[in-house]
Amino acid sequence: MTTTSLKQRLQNDLNAAMKGRDELRLATLRLTLTAITKEEVSGTTARQLSDDEVLKVIGREAKKRREAAEAFAQGGRTESAERELAEGEVLAEYLPKQLGDEELAEIVRSAIAESGADGPRGMGAVMKIATPKVAGLAEGGRVAAEVKRQLAG
Repeated sequence: MTTTSLKQRLQNDLNAAMKGRDELRLATLRLTLTAITKEEVSGTTARQLSDDEVLKVIGREAKKRREAAEAFAQGGRTESAERELAEGEVLAEYLPKQLGDEELAEIVRSAIAESGADGPRGMGAVMKIATPKVAGLAEGGRVAAEVKRQLAG
């Protein structure tokens, strides 16, 4: 049973964090590897996740950190919010670089042209075209917001 290269990199970085006594990185990578293992054993048979599936788990974990940081910030718990943001930054190192606003706007523009959508009713058709093009490079919420903005204008 071979380990995916991304999962192996996480494991190696976890070991390095242990040796370097980097508590934040250690805790973050430990939680992420646990989430990956949990995903591998869920379902009817245990299996090895592909790099793409590992990326999805890391993306999910990073999103949880962002949402938790927002909740802590709104609750006035600045220290906890900063910790969550720092963990999110550790996870971001393993994710593909996110699309900039201009790049996302361009992809949405071409998806609107391709779908022939006109107005807010065409949002579903545009999302169906845009989502696969930005998979892993932009969060769905960001894509939806940009589609809404362009269809409304």
